[in-house]
Amino acid sequence: MKRIFITGFALLAIFQTRAQNVPTDSTAYKSRKLKLEEVNLVSSYYKQDGNNSAVTGGIGSEHLTDIANTIDVKLVKYGETGIKHTFDIEAGIDHYTSASSDMIDLSANSSASSSDNRFYPSLTYLRENEEKGRTLGIGVSSSTEFDYQSFGGNISFSQKTKDRNGEFTAKFQTFIDQLKLIEPVELRTSGGEGYGSANRNTFAGTLSYSQVVNKNLQVMLVGDVISQNGYLSLPFHRVYFADGSVHQEKMPDTRLKIPLGIRASYFLGDNVIIRAYYRYYTDDWSLRAHTADLEIPVKLTQAFSVSPFYRYYTQTGTKYFKPYGEHTAADDYYTSNYDLSKFDSSFFGMGMKFTPLNGIFGLKHWNTLEIRYGHYTRTTNMTSDIISINIKYK
Repeated sequence: MKRIFITGFALLAIFQTRAQNVPTDSTAYKSRKLKLEEVNLVSSYYKQDGNNSAVTGGIGSEHLTDIANTIDVKLVKYGETGIKHTFDIEAGIDHYTSASSDMIDLSANSSASSSDNRFYPSLTYLRENEEKGRTLGIGVSSSTEFDYQSFGGNISFSQKTKDRNGEFTAKFQTFIDQLKLIEPVELRTSGGEGYGSANRNTFAGTLSYSQVVNKNLQVMLVGDVISQNGYLSLPFHRVYFADGSVHQEKMPDTRLKIPLGIRASYFLGDNVIIRAYYRYYTDDWSLRAHTADLEIPVKLTQAFSVSPFYRYYTQTGTKYFKPYGEHTAADDYYTSNYDLSKFDSSFFGMGMKFTPLNGIFGLKHWNTLEIRYGHYTRTTNMTSDIISINIKYK
């Protein structure tokens, strides 16, 4: 936990020096120079426990910890024609330890697989014509860890209605991934530390429409179509058959996912908001799921608000899943990964937001500190906890 606080506050000091010389823009003037508009520093600590590790065939420890730190910087300038240009630069790094990954080699104790780091930068550019209510966007991203490399790209288009109460958005994303084929130690056929590789591609299209119904109610409809192809198994997941033999997880090389959702925000006066969300999910692996989410931010004082939240999730499970020792040679595809099993889950917790008039610790432009804690439980006897801290400069 100490690392979380050090990261956020050390970066705060760097930006504060610059913030001293940035005047508050209270006029309608739109700067044509590139201007620092917002910075978010986010740190989180995650811990989970369970006894259904896919690495050991659906049994064994799922203990995992993850420390994540991200910095998000938004820069804005206006062109001579009044076009708004926004550059969003984000970089994150995670460090995790995993008892299940450590069991890729059953004879190892604190092997190289027991921990890893992930680095994930991204850059997004938005070109907004405020007069016409139209925005075009393009972005690139990457994610790197020992056994996984991902490169992503996206394009987006948004158009507001004439009265500015509605907005239509279309977005297309693609991720081109490469996996190292790290097999369980007893299934390796060649010596040495060399690994093969395989590709995985993801293409996602999103359509959404948001509408201000009245002064109290806003709604949004969202629909996605996600297509994946390539190596969709995880090479170090074991599957134990009924005859006692051990195999490598085998899944189809294509998958089509369709999530559909609706989001609503209702304002109860000036101090209470009710935010609700529902999503239905289906795919061609026969997995069906429902998500219902409720969050109620309450403003207790001018500078302090709380946000209790609860999310319920249920899924049917894919037709390719069976627990430890239940698959047979008659199965074309097989997995004992409990993420693909039938289960229900609950996630609940509380957020706290501080927005003091004089800024956090008297630093005027660092105007928001948000702390969130959540507890997760699943009917497969997996539990987890996460705490995150967000410090905002604006």
